[in-house]
Formats: sequence, structure tokens, C-alpha cells
Amino acid sequence: MIEVSHVSRSYGDTVVVDDVSLQLARGGITAIIGPNGAGKSSLLSMIARLIPMSAGSIHVDGLDVRKAPSDALAKRLAILRQDNHIGARLTVRELVCFGRFPHSRGRMTAEDDAHVDRAIGYLGLQDYADCFIDELSGGQRQRAFVAMVLCQDTDYMLFDEPLNNLDVRYAVDMMRLLRQAARGMGKTIVVVLHDINFASAYATHIIAMKKGRVFMQGSPAEIIQADVLATIYETAFEVHELGDKRIVTYYD
Repeated sequence: MIEVSHVSRSYGDTVVVDDVSLQLARGGITAIIGPNGAGKSSLLSMIARLIPMSAGSIHVDGLDVRKAPSDALAKRLAILRQDNHIGARLTVRELVCFGRFPHSRGRMTAEDDAHVDRAIGYLGLQDYADCFIDELSGGQRQRAFVAMVLCQDTDYMLFDEPLNNLDVRYAVDMMRLLRQAARGMGKTIVVVLHDINFASAYATHIIAMKKGRVFMQGSPAEIIQADVLATIYETAFEVHELGDKRIVTYYD
């Protein structure tokens, strides 16, 4: 379980995350939604200790994020940030190998190689394993970074806007892969999403943020309501039933 207790983050006089407390149980996909500036990415970054908290505490399965040794945290939790750019020219396989560093410390074993092969195969990148990252399409490149996170083999995987720069086909493929990781591999997925419909279709739990606070959380059926979304985003919505899913349209 991820436990966030009274967490805040400020930059000078600007508060971007304001006294947030929540618990994320193991399993499934939790989507964090909300307008720009709601504090979604900042909250995710604090959970992964990419940025420090101004106040509060975060524990991952009892491990204090603020005090835990880096290798211990990296074996429990992995994150894919929005700005997943790399300076070196790497092949797909070399990139995915970085996911094993918390385990191998740079000395790859046969077990590490097996994890790399499994992650590359799971993301359907076998034909591109020896290609350089900068030779791939945006969708292929994003899948390579997800393979790196998967290869880290943590119980918790955090993704900050993984659908950025993906067309509809690749976005759907990406969410299907994350759902498969949650269902088939028992991973706990936490994902920041701008697209409300992807959150509705794939998440098991939704956290809606506004102005640095948790406005509401619950199942997609509880959150994907026209009045709730109108309050969060300050625009009008219509919600349509499509099978067992709720699809959102918006208008002026």
C-alpha cells in the first residue's frame, strides 16, 4: 500500500500540492486526473522521491520514502516521467537494461538478461531490440521506456502522462499493456492522465485533483459524473453509457 499523509509541496509562496492524504491499495490501475496545475505530476514525483516534500510523509509498504535507501526504494517502486529523454545514443536493449540496475548494479547476470528479454517481448519490441532509440517512432520509443520500467520488476509502477505524443492506436495499446501488467503480473499501476475517457475505460480507481488538493476519489462510476467533472474542470460535460463504460463529451 502507498500511504500519503498530509503531504504538501511549495515553490516559494506558490503551493502546488496542499495537505494531500490518501491510501492506494495494491493492485489495479489508479488514474490521477484533473486540470493543468492541479498538482498531479508533483504528487507522483514526491511518491517516487524525485522532488522533496515540503511537509508530510509517504510510505510504500511501510517504507518511508524520505528516509529509505535508494536501492531499497528502487526495488519497490519504478516511475516513468514525462520528460523521459536520454543524452546517450542507446539501443532498445541497452535502455531496457537500465531497469535492472537496482538489482544488478551494472553487473548483468543471466537472470537479469531473462528479465530484459521478457520485458522486450511483453512490449512487442523483439524486432527493434538492437535499434537505436532515436531511430524509432514516438510510439515505439514510449514502449521501450515502459519496457525499462517493467524490467525493474517492482510491485508499484508510476507513469506520468504515458500517452503524451501517442496517436489513438498507440494510446489504446499502451493502456491495454498497463492493464495486462496489473491483471496478469499483479502490478500496482498509478498513472497521471489528461484524457478522462482513458481513465474511465481502464482505471479501477480514480483520484481527481484540483488546485493542489484531492477533490474526490472513487470508482470510475463515481467520478465520471457530469456534475462532478464540471466542478473539477469548470466546463460543461455530458456522460454517455457505452456498455459498462462511461464516455465523456464536453462543449461550450
